[in-house]
Amino acid sequence: MFQRVKSPQGSCKTGYQIQVSAFCPVALAGMMHCLSMRCVMALSFYLVAGAALRAASPAAMPVPASAPTVAPKSTPSKPKVKDDSAPGKSVTEKPKEPVANPPSEDAYKQMELLTRAMETIRQSYVDESQISYEQLVEGALEGMLRRLDPHCEYMGKSLFEDMQREQSDTSEGVGISVALREGTLTIISVREDGPAARAGALAGDQMVRINDVLTDSVGVAEAIQLLTGKAGESLKITVRRPGTRQFLEFNLVRETLSETSVHDAMLLVPRMAGEYKIGYARISQYTQATANDLSVALDGLEKQGMSAFILDLRNNPGGLLDSAIAVCGEFLPEGTVVVTTEGRVASQNPPPYRTPGRDGRKPRRYPMAVMINHGSASAAEITAGALQDLKRAIIVGTTSFGKGSVQSILPMKNGAAMRLTIAKYYTPSHRTIHEHGVEPNIVSTLTTDEELRVSKWRNNHGSGEVAAIEIANLGDKQLERAVDVLKGALVFESFRPKEEPKPKPAVIKAPPNVPKALPLPAEPKLPQGVGIPLGR
Repeated sequence: MFQRVKSPQGSCKTGYQIQVSAFCPVALAGMMHCLSMRCVMALSFYLVAGAALRAASPAAMPVPASAPTVAPKSTPSKPKVKDDSAPGKSVTEKPKEPVANPPSEDAYKQMELLTRAMETIRQSYVDESQISYEQLVEGALEGMLRRLDPHCEYMGKSLFEDMQREQSDTSEGVGISVALREGTLTIISVREDGPAARAGALAGDQMVRINDVLTDSVGVAEAIQLLTGKAGESLKITVRRPGTRQFLEFNLVRETLSETSVHDAMLLVPRMAGEYKIGYARISQYTQATANDLSVALDGLEKQGMSAFILDLRNNPGGLLDSAIAVCGEFLPEGTVVVTTEGRVASQNPPPYRTPGRDGRKPRRYPMAVMINHGSASAAEITAGALQDLKRAIIVGTTSFGKGSVQSILPMKNGAAMRLTIAKYYTPSHRTIHEHGVEPNIVSTLTTDEELRVSKWRNNHGSGEVAAIEIANLGDKQLERAVDVLKGALVFESFRPKEEPKPKPAVIKAPPNVPKALPLPAEPKLPQGVGIPLGR
């Protein structure tokens, strides 16, 4: 019916032409009953029409717009300078600036690729109950956001509704904070007053199973939903401990957890601190009352004569940013920049976060050390990074987790939401914490057994002087290293000569019986026209 023949000699066409031969109307009617033949005939008529148009108006060969021009390998020619004898010519022929090509990203082409993939899945996947458009689009969104960074996440309708209902109040649970680390759901911190700590869970354990749900495809928001619940409900978790490569199973019961965040404020005993009075306090998380509770604890330690202070932020998952800034304000002058937030659009960045006013209270100037580890994240990293950059504290321990970004919850029309990273936090020296963490000034590590021993002591220990004796016998190498650092700082301070107050200049008073000086005699007035001789 259709034939492809070569162009005649001398023709301007370089390709092929389509020649239509006679065909039988009965055959045409028979072919129209077949869907595939109808498609072939439509395509054939389209090609015939295109060939006729090309024959009517021959077009020039297309030239690619982005084809680069290759310069010859020769010395560059000098610009032409205007000759005085030839007026009317330009002084200098400016070389044409190359036009910047837009990025070669074709949104429609990529959307076509996605659409074709969805249709292929719908036609070929074995389980028809899992290939609805809603399921495929949600799966694409989950993978799209998870690929950006571990903190971006797609929250389905039910998950988003549960989050709104809770209003960030997760006081009922097992005391575990989780995050994605290298694609694995990992325990970031374990509250010492929670069921998980009493069972023996440690920061750094990798979550394998929550009840009967495998965590290899579970996001952070969904994991939090599985971990939290009503007080009294049971929960079973399975973890893998990287230090020992053991798989451990914990049977837990959810509890209502208290909101106390400042713990174990004490003066270390002389066995550990020597002749110096070194204070210690630990912040487990940043809540609304953290800064005030820490201020009260510091006031009590200062009344006992504290000369140096250790702030323990190990296994602190973070919390409220305003609380972290207020904690920094206890050790920095008011109005000091602690952290800045920067997104893609500079004009939309909020102003820097500064320490609040102290309301006339004296600044705390004693030497200070901050302890961090792989479980210190978010607001805890902001505190440590600011005090380190501003030369206010020495950081002891291991590199922190590296969560220094701002997430925003963006609702969608289908009732779901996206958790999207919109900005990053920067320390006063413009260091980014995100995915880098805070590196300590002095590195000190603990083994898995030592971490477990410290965790058990935090969960169950005495108070007052008994707690100070217990922590001295605990064998916490990181704490011992921090104490040694502050001892060195205090010894160095004792070497400095004390500045004596400068005496005020004495006011010399004249004796009462000394007569006042007489005024000088007035110069004689000379008559007009007579001058004073200046000399020969």
